[in-house]
Amino acid sequence: MLRRNQKFLTQIYAIFDFAVIQTAFLLAWWVKFESGWLDANQPIPMSVYAVWSAVYGAVAIAVGFFIGLYGPNRKKRFADSLLKIMQTHFISLFIQLSLLFFFKEVHISREFLAIYITLDIILITIYRYMLKASLKRLREKGYNKQFVLILGAGSLGRRFHDNLTQHPELGYDIVGFLDDNTENNPLHTRRFKPVIGTLDDLEETLQSKLIDEVIIALPLDVHHKFPRIIAACEKAGVRTLIIPDFFDYLPARPFFDNFAGMPLINVRDIPLDMVGNRIIKRTFDLLFSLTAILVTLPVMIVIAVAVKLSSPGPVIFKQERVGLNRRSFYMYKFRSMRQETSGTSDTGWTTANDPRKTKLGTFLRKTSLDELPQFFNVLFGHMSVVGPRPERPYFVEQFKEEIPKYMVKHHIRPGITGWAQSNGLRGDTSISERIQHDIFYIENWSFIFDIKIIWKTIINGFLNKNAY
Repeated sequence: MLRRNQKFLTQIYAIFDFAVIQTAFLLAWWVKFESGWLDANQPIPMSVYAVWSAVYGAVAIAVGFFIGLYGPNRKKRFADSLLKIMQTHFISLFIQLSLLFFFKEVHISREFLAIYITLDIILITIYRYMLKASLKRLREKGYNKQFVLILGAGSLGRRFHDNLTQHPELGYDIVGFLDDNTENNPLHTRRFKPVIGTLDDLEETLQSKLIDEVIIALPLDVHHKFPRIIAACEKAGVRTLIIPDFFDYLPARPFFDNFAGMPLINVRDIPLDMVGNRIIKRTFDLLFSLTAILVTLPVMIVIAVAVKLSSPGPVIFKQERVGLNRRSFYMYKFRSMRQETSGTSDTGWTTANDPRKTKLGTFLRKTSLDELPQFFNVLFGHMSVVGPRPERPYFVEQFKEEIPKYMVKHHIRPGITGWAQSNGLRGDTSISERIQHDIFYIENWSFIFDIKIIWKTIINGFLNKNAY
């Protein structure tokens, strides 16, 4: 039967969230009315604020249950939980403000509410992160285990076995395999758990062993057995998860849709297809690029003058690149090479000792300062601050034939920096590895992920040892 750990943990999360909300209330009260840092005008007593804090806590818990904040999160990333925390408290704040308006509580300090919600989100995020990290450590030590039975000891089942054993922090223990094919017995290798029976032994195995989840990793030719397998698992109260035999064609986090009354798997679900996510990213791009332009304007003026004095030609070099939805645009850079004669082909790579480069251009490329004008590309909507790096049309045509899934990168705006670049894949590095990083970013985009990439880019520095 299903174990009660998750239900207990859900209750603990809800109780702790409510307690943290009230802690945030006390801290906000102190900051606003007792610290002396702000205007301490207090037209209504603390008890009124306390009542509304309790109401907000109840609303936040209810909203959290509604949007799935308190669902099982053992398999989820903390970024997913953080997004739900933000959603929960923004929705709850809207409901709270509506209630205050309805009950004509016009004297509640709006400054207090701003401090209250900010502290609330910060404290809940910190304690949930610490709790998740603590649970991971406990699971690595063998506590709070969940037990998994794998149906199918073929290549699919063994691959899942290998992947799961590489993540002990998830707290899963594999009981073994069930498989009808005796050739799929992995007993001869020590790293695999044994085949403990056939598929016909499923019901007996579920009764005799403690099993929380059954993973179906069977090939397509035995899909006719799925109804009986699922019925047996549901009868025993055990969760059932299916690994599609064609999972290599699916994204890291597949999305199920409904079309004409039939469930469909979206082969390439992209978070930035959602209007809300696009608005968030574009708003951030505008604010960040404007700030970057204002901050670096003196540096750009100095570079522009230096480029003009270093060699004849324009200050800005414009090069055609392929961007969002395979549309071409001109990407801006400070010119780092001597001006080319008309008709020169733009189909070659820059080499380490390229005679076309100026001394100033070599420095600009190494320090990435030549890319500062790309913030104007972001401002004009050609690019984003974070995204896959754009390539020239000639190489796009070449790479799309040589590298699988290369064209997926054009589903979103290209970026000044990206997940690949923040991991050192810049300049003369593997295109295949870069595409793998780009696709991971596209399928797992979040606002927090963008911040992480920008921060990682800053921490790692702008020096590019692979830049020619």
